Amino acid sequence: MDEEAEKQQKKHLAMLERLAKRPQTRSGNSEPSSESTSSFLSRFSHLKTSIDSQLAHSHSLSSDPSQLKLHFHNISASISDLEKLVAENSYFLPSYDVRTSLKTVSDLKHALDDLNSQLIPKKKFTFKNKTNKKDNDSAIPQPKQPQPPNNRDFGSLDKTNFVERDSPGFRNKAGEVLVQEFRGSEVGEFTVSDLDSCEVRIIGCVRALFVHRLRNCRVYVGPVTGSILIEEVEGCVFAVASHQIRIHGARRSDFYLRVRSRPIIEDSNGVRFAPYCLSYKGIEEDLRGAGLDAETGNWANVDDFRWLRAVQSPNWSILPENERIGIADISNSENGNKEI
Repeated sequence: MDEEAEKQQKKHLAMLERLAKRPQTRSGNSEPSSESTSSFLSRFSHLKTSIDSQLAHSHSLSSDPSQLKLHFHNISASISDLEKLVAENSYFLPSYDVRTSLKTVSDLKHALDDLNSQLIPKKKFTFKNKTNKKDNDSAIPQPKQPQPPNNRDFGSLDKTNFVERDSPGFRNKAGEVLVQEFRGSEVGEFTVSDLDSCEVRIIGCVRALFVHRLRNCRVYVGPVTGSILIEEVEGCVFAVASHQIRIHGARRSDFYLRVRSRPIIEDSNGVRFAPYCLSYKGIEEDLRGAGLDAETGNWANVDDFRWLRAVQSPNWSILPENERIGIADISNSENGNKEI
C-alpha cells in the first residue's frame, strides 16, 4: 500500500470511529435484527471486494481504450448495485451502518472517477483553419425553445455514476405534462430523467423510482414500495411516498415526503422538507397496500451524509407552512401525455 492510500485509509477509519461515538436514534421501538444486519454486511463486503479487484485490474487494460471504457462501465454498474443494496436495506439497518456503507460507496465512486481521468486521455484541443459558411449563416439568432437538460446544463451540480436503466419511464422531455397510471397492478422500476419544465404524475404503486437530471419540474408520485433515488435536480417540487429515499446533488428543491426510514441527502443545498400532500382517487388504498398509510414524521428527520457535525446541517430546512403548496390532487389526468 503506498503512502497516499495509507493516509486515506487512516482518515477513513478515523471518520468511522467518530461516527461510532455519535448517539444513535431510530424511530419506532423495534431493534434491527442482528442476523439481518450481519447478512447485509457480509454481502456488502463481498461486493465491495469484487469492485476493489476490478478497480485494481484497470491499469492492465490501459493500452486498449475501448476495452477500458467497457470495463469502467461495468464497474459503475457494480457500484450502482452496491448503492441500491444499501437503499433496499436501510430500513432495518442501524444509522451507523447506513452512513459507513454510503461513505464506502462514495469512496468507490471517487476512485473510479480518478482512474477514468488518469487512464482515458482527453481529446487535444486543435485550431480549425477554415470557417464553414453554413456555420456562419446558422448563427442568426433563433427563437428560444425549451430543451431537455443534459450534463452540460447541470455544470454546477456534482457528476455521479448514474447508470442508464432499461426500465419504463419518462425521458428527454420539455414543457409537458407526463402521466402514467398503474392502478390494479404494480410495475417494477420506473425512471424519470432529463426533463425540463415538466409535470410528472404517477398514479398507483411502483417498486422503485429513479430520478435523474430534472430542472424546474413538479413530480407527483403514488406509493413506492421499495426505494427512491433522486440525483441532480434543480428548482423542482417532489411529492413522494416510499420506504427509503436518497437525494444526491439537489439544489433549491422542495420535498413533500412520507417515508418509513430517515431521508438521506448528499451533496445538496437549499432543499426543504414537508409532509406528503398528494391526493388522487384510491390513494389511501394504495398507501395501505404499500405499508405507507401511517405518518411516521420522518420527513423532518433528514440525515445529511456530508454534514457529520452535531449541529443542524445548513443544507436543508423545514418548509414553512405558509409556503407549502397544500393538497396536490392529480385525479384528473386526462390532459396529460402518456409515454413509456
